[in-house]
Amino acid sequence: MKGRIVALGQLGERQAAALIVDGALDDFLIDPGPGTAPAPDTAPAPGTVFRAICDRQLKGQGGMMVRLPDGSGFLRQGRGLRVGQCLLVQVTGYSEAGKAVPLTQRLLFKSRYVIVTPGAPGLNVSRAIRDEETRVRLLEIASDATGGDPDAGLILRSAALHGTDTDIATDIAAMLELSAGVLAKPDGAPELLLKGPGAHALARREWGAPDEVAHGRDAFTDHGVHDMAAALASPRLALPNGAFAFVEPTRALVAVDVNTGPDTTPAAALKANIALARALPRHLRCRGLGGQITIDFAPLAKKHRPQLEQVLKAAFAHDPIETALPGWTPLGHFELQRKRERWPVVVDWLD
Repeated sequence: MKGRIVALGQLGERQAAALIVDGALDDFLIDPGPGTAPAPDTAPAPGTVFRAICDRQLKGQGGMMVRLPDGSGFLRQGRGLRVGQCLLVQVTGYSEAGKAVPLTQRLLFKSRYVIVTPGAPGLNVSRAIRDEETRVRLLEIASDATGGDPDAGLILRSAALHGTDTDIATDIAAMLELSAGVLAKPDGAPELLLKGPGAHALARREWGAPDEVAHGRDAFTDHGVHDMAAALASPRLALPNGAFAFVEPTRALVAVDVNTGPDTTPAAALKANIALARALPRHLRCRGLGGQITIDFAPLAKKHRPQLEQVLKAAFAHDPIETALPGWTPLGHFELQRKRERWPVVVDWLD
């Protein structure tokens, strides 16, 4: 089936969302929940805002441990902070078992059309919007919505290109009100001030306007999402011409191994490696994998490395999750560093 479909449903006791593009699973979101190992169902989602209290300086790492309502968090930049100080922090990603929640003091309030940036004044438009007339129109909407406040900070997202003036202005006003309400509570005991978006809310915010939105009890059944999601339990990925790869998360990193399969022609390795490079962003998204990614490509002549690098860069250029490509290791592996924005998918709803 051609087109983009967003399916919103439940898997087990958790909300889940699937983005299906031309009949294939292109992105997948699921809330941590009961039975999700090793995360508890109380794991705060990225975007959650807390009032926290500085607890312990980590001088060797330059960070600060802080007290949250239910546990502890880690601020990478702790300079200028003192023990006992109250501050507002935001969750930047999911923490691994036994580790503190990663936090930042740089709060961002994100909606479909806008990102409000407290402490960073200025009206800006996404660089993805290049038409000058459109950029001017959007800045005028933002200026009117903020009342010309010089301290207001916001970014019009690329989705604003497809929004009406009224929808964008309403969205800006709602996010300014939300951010003002949170920022008005800087002092007191550790407290949850704003819960991060769940799978359904995140899908509506990030996946734009699809050709169809399906929700309700039968949404996943009607679009085959159960089978697509269940396939995520297997680390094996089929590639063209009988080639295949394995994507396997470990405690330290995500290992990717590429194999040519039965094809023994001279071009087999390059073809398999290019196919994996093009498919990898989608598979990492759907599996919720991040951190260090180490790829063991099929044996490849060094003269072909630049070509493969270009394919990788192009593949990750439009991926919504921040990914750095440090490059080749002395042993011939290729390394990536990917932000841990999602909890790794654990296919335990089948039990």
